[in-house]
Amino acid sequence: MTFTMPDLWRRLRAETPGASHVVHFNNAGAALMPGPVIDAMQKHLQLEAEIGGYEAARERTGDISEIYSNVAATIGARADNIALTANATDAYARALSSISFKPGDVVVAAWSEYASNQIQLLSLQKRFGVRIVRAPALASGKTDLEALDAIIKREQPRLVVSVHVNTSCGIIDDVAGIGAVCRRRDVLCMVDGCQSFGQMPIDVEEIACDFFSATSRKFMRGPRGAGLLYVSDRVLSEGLEPLFPDLRGAELEDEKRYHPVQGAKRFEDWEFSYVTLFGFGAAAAYARNIGLDRIEARLAEVNDYLRASLQRLPGWRVLDEGVGAGPIIPVHTEAGDGAAIHRRLCEQRINTTYIPKMWAPMDPRLVDAGWAIRISPHYYNSPADIDVLLGALGDAVS
Repeated sequence: MTFTMPDLWRRLRAETPGASHVVHFNNAGAALMPGPVIDAMQKHLQLEAEIGGYEAARERTGDISEIYSNVAATIGARADNIALTANATDAYARALSSISFKPGDVVVAAWSEYASNQIQLLSLQKRFGVRIVRAPALASGKTDLEALDAIIKREQPRLVVSVHVNTSCGIIDDVAGIGAVCRRRDVLCMVDGCQSFGQMPIDVEEIACDFFSATSRKFMRGPRGAGLLYVSDRVLSEGLEPLFPDLRGAELEDEKRYHPVQGAKRFEDWEFSYVTLFGFGAAAAYARNIGLDRIEARLAEVNDYLRASLQRLPGWRVLDEGVGAGPIIPVHTEAGDGAAIHRRLCEQRINTTYIPKMWAPMDPRLVDAGWAIRISPHYYNSPADIDVLLGALGDAVS
């Protein structure tokens, strides 16, 4: 099996300044930003420095509207259904807060729920007496849809939450199937799309979700400090709103009354880092110009080659076995300490992520191993990058 760097991907790598300084396999954490994203942020920062932060935002009202349009288009949504947030965890919390949970209410969650999401669900359980019921998985790691349907029928949950792509092992869940079950049973459905957003085409209508949260910084290649929350027309028509809206999301009528604004902006705050949001918008436009279907195909090539190489690497084991998994590859060795190996990789400017088992306590593969080095490639990774990574991992156990 060979792996080459065709002209398009070589050009996109050349537009990535960080690629000349580091070997970056931490794209499931924060990808390297391309030049146009950096330029968009610097342009607005300069404008803020020259005329003031509020004034810069007012002057670029039309450009700000374009951010919403570009971000919405990457998930098949309309701009009115998009709320821009500080990060994906913030978006997830705002969605949860819009549901008036009562003691005994049930939330059904997939086994692969991200640790931050799980903490928020446990907080609901602790404070409001909400019960969390876990949906089982098939041998493939995907949610068992028949079991999910039976659980919904039995438990009558207020909400079903799922993760599109697992953060510790890259398994791609059948979120469209989950959404279909929820729609048939008339249950709200929320999808964490942090690790799918930017690496594949997404259509929230096809997924049939009511909420979809994601971040700018991962495979979308935007900056840290920006996220999105998709809010369905159903949610808006039912009048759901976050627990603590501010002057951005609501209007004060008098000292005793307020009403939420129209559309998903009711889930936003007044205070934004517009520098960061312009970076997010530029990243979305960049991905759309390349084509998310083309990005998905290229990532599959990089992922397949890298997985096969890691599976052949003496002393190392790929934990998820590549079964239906995307470009998030957890590897483990018995020949060394994971944290120490990760530090040595950092010293060599090879970027990966060290994942202890408490980050994914419901992932049996990771719990059994105790830790993993998470390797997450992107389309700009070159054959030389992969050779450097393999060499460093080989040295770590030799």
